Amino acid sequence: MSFVVGLTGGIGSGKSTVADSFARRGAALVDTDAIAHQLTGPQGGAMREIAAAFGDDVLRADGALDRVVMRRMVFSDRSAKAGLEAILHPLIRQQSEVLCAAAVAAPYVLLVVPLLVESGGYRQRADRILVVDCDEAVQVSRVMARSGLTAEAVRAIMATQASRAERRAAADDVVHNDGGLDALAPQVDALHQHYLDLARGKRS
Repeated sequence: MSFVVGLTGGIGSGKSTVADSFARRGAALVDTDAIAHQLTGPQGGAMREIAAAFGDDVLRADGALDRVVMRRMVFSDRSAKAGLEAILHPLIRQQSEVLCAAAVAAPYVLLVVPLLVESGGYRQRADRILVVDCDEAVQVSRVMARSGLTAEAVRAIMATQASRAERRAAADDVVHNDGGLDALAPQVDALHQHYLDLARGKRS
């Protein structure tokens, strides 16, 4: 059984940057966002069910999910959000379990779940919870820079996620990511060594 670190953080916190830092040190990376993109891409495993539930308006010409249309639908209709999650979440959970189990060559698995705190079930699958934390103003500026969204739109997304305090309360470990890579590296080095030690203890 692999030692699993569940990594989470709010939008714009830098989860991918932190996850890639651990992967470069040898951790196996299982990213539920990447799994979701595969499931909702052209010929994705979730697309037939999504089209049946929401209609062809949510499909792009190539058969993939039109994320702009779906996002608009989800934000305006709570039942649409619940319906989409009911389709995607079991498939994502199943695929992530397969990938975690297959990562036997790595010292430990980093399971990246953006909504780990909100979704609940992942807590039972992780040996540790690692939260990537930063100031909310930093989150907003990062998302605006990469996506072109307005500050109001970014804060609307943040309002649908767990609060910064809720994530920190759920954390076993915290990476502070307000600064650049130079500030990140020593934190990742220390936690990587800690997880190696914990993983060895679990195996023995």
